[in-house]
Amino acid sequence: MTKRRTLIKAVGVGTAGALVAADPAAAASVTWTDDGSNYVVTTGANLVFKVSKANGDLVSFVYRGVEYQGYGKNSHVESGLGASTVTISGSTATVTIKVVYGTLVHYYVARAGENNIYMWTYKDANSTTMQRYIVRLKPGALSFSGGDAWDSATATTIESGDVFRATDGTTRSKHYSGKRVMDFDYVGATTASGTVGIWMVRSNHEKASGGPFYRSLLRSGSTASPDLYEIVWYNMAQTEEQRYGLHGPYVLAFTDGGAPASSLYARNIDTSWADGLGIQNHVSASGRGRVAGVGLNGRDTAYTYTVGFANSAAQYWAVATASTGYFSCPGMLPGSYTLTVYKDELPVYTGSVTVTAGGTTTVNTITISSDPSATAAIWRIGDWTGSPKGFKNADLMTYAHPSDNRAASWTGNFIVGTTAVSGFPCYQWVGVNNGLIVYFKLTAAQAAAAHTLRIGLSASFAGGRHQITVNSWTSSIPSAPSSSGTRSLTVGAYRSYTAFLTYTVPASAFLTDTSQWNILKLNVVSGSSGDGYLSPGLAFDCIDLI
Repeated sequence: MTKRRTLIKAVGVGTAGALVAADPAAAASVTWTDDGSNYVVTTGANLVFKVSKANGDLVSFVYRGVEYQGYGKNSHVESGLGASTVTISGSTATVTIKVVYGTLVHYYVARAGENNIYMWTYKDANSTTMQRYIVRLKPGALSFSGGDAWDSATATTIESGDVFRATDGTTRSKHYSGKRVMDFDYVGATTASGTVGIWMVRSNHEKASGGPFYRSLLRSGSTASPDLYEIVWYNMAQTEEQRYGLHGPYVLAFTDGGAPASSLYARNIDTSWADGLGIQNHVSASGRGRVAGVGLNGRDTAYTYTVGFANSAAQYWAVATASTGYFSCPGMLPGSYTLTVYKDELPVYTGSVTVTAGGTTTVNTITISSDPSATAAIWRIGDWTGSPKGFKNADLMTYAHPSDNRAASWTGNFIVGTTAVSGFPCYQWVGVNNGLIVYFKLTAAQAAAAHTLRIGLSASFAGGRHQITVNSWTSSIPSAPSSSGTRSLTVGAYRSYTAFLTYTVPASAFLTDTSQWNILKLNVVSGSSGDGYLSPGLAFDCIDLI
């Protein structure tokens, strides 16, 4: 027997600045029915969605009368949870569907008059896998463009079954979003007419891992299987252990083509309405605290500074103001955090801070103390930023494979004082461009003294690091940097475990004839093997001689 529940009378709330206001009559109530297999929720606006009573899958979402769900697969946590306990309840303003699968609990919440599906997922440990939520979209219904979009029928696989070459020679993959976590609030797609938009609005990622600069999967623009993602944990180029607890809210938002409302963004969202819903481990605004920093001294005003906070339970970040370095990070769970100041993506200061519920912790002016750029150099290639920005092909590598036909040649020796930084490759591999050479001259006084060569790596793949030669002198081999253990340089990630390699070059290594070029040769070495772009490699941050 079909059951029907009317739960609320309320004024409709739009989901985008460009969204036409819902019909007041349609927005007057949120209802649900039980069709025997699914709970069917009508938001009172223009959205109807169904959740399976058997496993908690999102099996249908109809917006303005059109079905946009799937291609033979449902939308769900991971690839589907399996048999679960699924219940539904209502309050004065919401419908909540609760899915329990072992120790994992997933929630779908609808609010009257809104074209949004709010989601939370609680995971206590590895006893149940939960690394993502996948929204499956109907093929052909929405338009995708960019590096993460491709024609499934014509693309050729070139790496690991998930990197493809299009007929025009460009490379495509679900990995190639070109965005760091801190750079986006939502991902999605629109219809060709631009009259419908479906968006995944990311959470604050307090229970995710990798920090503000982490790059992960955002969507897949395959013509056969288009998806939107909210990633909790992803193990490519990862630098942290997985965090556990309550992840969310993240929001599946439907609009009339415009972007989702900014009130849904992680930095803006007000979830006080969810305080009484019984969501496991939900912490209200009153149970959270804020950190405010007076300012940052010793900044290089050419760069953006980000302040990160992390412990085993949560992570947050805030961008410092350009004028003073002031920063403010609200909505933090109570606890002690490591505070890290980043110049662009390079850690230049580390401290600690404690957050209390309902309070604001004020951090006095911080003086930057660990910027390698502060040390005068005889010569420097690039700058110390924690990334290969400015080097050859660096911009392309966040949304393309290194073999892409848009990439300039990966060779490129460097002449100090002549070659532009953009002429030196951002990446180096044993099997592609090993033995890069830097030519430099020294004054007589400089050649008479020992010097330190510093090489910064923003990533090391398969233990790749340098053994160098300066003229006829050869360095020892440094210890292998920490490695993420999975792909990085070929999946749009130039940043994993950073490394700061130093080599003391004796005066005897340098040429005494100041008219001649000294030759520095960079050889990537590793105890691991691999071919081509999957051979041991690394991403440059900076190289200098001090």
